Parts: sequence; C-alpha cells; structure tokens
Amino acid sequence: MLIRVIADLHLHSRFSRATSEKMNLTEIARFAKIKGLQLVGTGDFTHPQWLKEIRETLVPEADSGVFRLANAENTSVYFMLTTEVCTIFDYENRNRKIHHVILTPSIEAAEQINEALGRYGSLSADGRPILNMTAPQLVEEVMSVSDDNMVFPAHAWTPWFSLFGAFSGFDRIEDCYKDQTRHIHALETGLSSDPPMNWRLSSLDRFTLLSNSDSHSFWPWRIGREANVFELQQVTYKEITGTIKTKDASRLKFTIETEPAYGKYHWTGHRNCNVSLSPSEAQKHNNICPVCGRKLTKGVDQRIEELADRPADYKDDASPGFVRLMPLSEIIAAVVGSASPSTQAVWKIYNPLIKSFGDEYAVLIDASREALAAVTEKRVADIIVDVREGKVAVTPGYDGVYGKLALPEAEKPLEGQGVEKLRLKPPRGRVQQTGLSDFW
Repeated sequence: MLIRVIADLHLHSRFSRATSEKMNLTEIARFAKIKGLQLVGTGDFTHPQWLKEIRETLVPEADSGVFRLANAENTSVYFMLTTEVCTIFDYENRNRKIHHVILTPSIEAAEQINEALGRYGSLSADGRPILNMTAPQLVEEVMSVSDDNMVFPAHAWTPWFSLFGAFSGFDRIEDCYKDQTRHIHALETGLSSDPPMNWRLSSLDRFTLLSNSDSHSFWPWRIGREANVFELQQVTYKEITGTIKTKDASRLKFTIETEPAYGKYHWTGHRNCNVSLSPSEAQKHNNICPVCGRKLTKGVDQRIEELADRPADYKDDASPGFVRLMPLSEIIAAVVGSASPSTQAVWKIYNPLIKSFGDEYAVLIDASREALAAVTEKRVADIIVDVREGKVAVTPGYDGVYGKLALPEAEKPLEGQGVEKLRLKPPRGRVQQTGLSDFW
C-alpha cells in the first residue's frame, strides 16, 4: 500500500539569523501537523547547539533515516536531517555566493559532515554557516562522508546567494559545480519561480525540481508554503532521496507551489523607490531605476527570460506535476482587510476551518465550496476556491517585497497595473484524475 507524504525539506532553527526564537522541534512538529505536512527537515544540523538538541529531542524511526519526537503523542510528523550552507568563492574574476541544501540520513553522518566543513568556517556563528570553499569542494566533502548524502542548490533563482542569481550566480549549473555536478540531482525552485518557468531551460531537464518553504518561522503562512508530495512504499530517507535522484514521477507526484508572483523577487524593481517592472519594462530602462538612477534588483522572471531556450508555454509532461496555492492565512487576511496574517481576526476564521477539515492543505486543495461555506463566511469560501481555480490576481513581488493578492471586488483593469493573473492549476496526471481526498 502506498503512503502519501507531503514534505518540506528546507527550513531553519532559531540559531539562524532572522528566525523566530521559538523555532524548536516541538513547535515545528505542532505546526507541521496543522499545515498537513508528514515530513519536515530539521534545518541547521551544522550548528553544534542545534545538533545537540536534535540528538536529545528526536529518536530514529528504526533504520529508516528519518526521526520523530521522543516521548511525544504526535508521531504523525517525521523529521529528516537537513541544513543549508553558504559557500563564498571567486570564479572568473567575480565573487560567487551560493546557498546549498544538504540532506543526510544519520546523526553520525551529520557529525562527520560538520567535522569536514568546520575547517572552512565557523559552524557556530549561524545556523546557515558561511564557508570559504568552492561549490565543488562542498559537494566533494559531503559526498566523501557517504554516498547516501545529498546536496542541491537552494532557491536557485533568487538574485542573492543562489546558483542562477543575477548578482553572484552562474549561467550554467556545470560552471558552479564543475565535475561534482554528477552528484547534483535536483534544484530548489524558490518562491519566485515554479516548474513551468524552469522547464524553459532544456539544460535543467535532467534535474528534479523541488519546492520547500525555506521557512524561518513555524507559523502556517511560512512553514509548508511550498512542499513536495511523494507517494511511497514506506517513509524512509532512501525512498525520498532515491525518488529525487531518479526524477521518478510515479513517486514524486507533484510539488506545491506558491504563485511565483507572490515571491519577493519575482519582478525586477527597487524597493526604496516603489518601482516594480516586468522583464520587458526593465529592459526598456536598461535595468536602471527611473526614479533614483541606481541599478535595479533583477527579478527571477527577467533572469529566466535571459537564460531560457524555450517559450513561456513549454510543457514538460515527463516531469512531476505541480499545483499553485497561497497560504490560507494570507488569503483570509486579504479577505478581511488585515495588514498581517497573524491578527486575531485571521485566527478567528482560520481555526474553525482547520478544526473542520483537519489541516490547511485539506482546506486549500480538497474542500468543496459548499463544505467551506458551511464552516466559514461565504466570501472566504469563495476566495479560497477562486485562488485554487486561478481566478484571483496577484501584484508581483520585487526587491524583497512579497506579492499581494488582489481580490476581485478591489481589482482595477489589469493593463498597466503591475498585476499578473494567478496561474493555479490542479495537479497533473494520475493525481488530477483521482482527486486528493485520500490525502487526509
């Protein structure tokens, strides 16, 4: 019997910069269950204090390479040992700053990775350490510990600290990882891109596209905002990584994506001047801010346009599918006019929905309009379904500013308003045909 596993494999502990002080394993598990996740990354195993907490708080699930909370009633959420590191090095007269995600199956292997990487920088300075080494050196060190380990580029398109980043990245994955590219089987698309955008580069066809939250908070509008949906014989490290290595669409069913326009770097812009431009508009201005005359922060949409060798409507039917969603708290906040998803007005609507349907993914993907309307206000139910069906617009994010939902009643003509229609789609392939009710 196959098991559905929704996994968020990239997040952070409280030992990372700009992360909630309450980001501990117990709270991560609690909110992962509310979200509907079955498997989450620990994050930050390179940090010695966090690894100590992992060792004291989690217990291995047999020899599976995944872990669960010790002495806890909630055993429905499992953990995988993960971390993110930053490598800084020079290549072709440019300084390159690249973030990478590392997966490992055991605490013993994590300790060996830490011993190796500790020679290149302080692991205790931050949960996401800065290492003075090249990307190929990183992969070689990690893989020399064990062939079971996995490395892949984090948020591959964001302008800063990424594989294809406009400021310090590369144009080709092989230029970054050199001969160690043979060990790279996946890349993380990040909030500001999604599979169709990545399909436009034929050079990425052999890599599995993963989506994770990179969350610095356990709140449900952050954790699991992007995730991966597996269908496995059993929940084990090797099943997960084996599926990723082989790009097996029969086991990695689809990824959960936010609308790319929601991402903080989707369009090119300048936050200080409130300037947000599409790729074509940015090119007309030669990527110079029309207000202050400084260089614009090049968005992911424009960066992909520069490197793409396929049209925007290209479809890769051999790859795992995807579905575009938005965090439920963000949807509710937009409906009630709240400036933040954390207000009591939002929780007052959010909590009854979770109580009725079990978790957030069930609300966002599976619940019918009629079932939702029986629990919450009709307008909230309508917008949840409209987002699911791609009938709501989003004002694109830019230069570190998140995109915003633009509800139908408040919409103005889209022409020239910097608004993109959400392109939400149901999961493709067999999952689309059978529906998702068996998830929950």
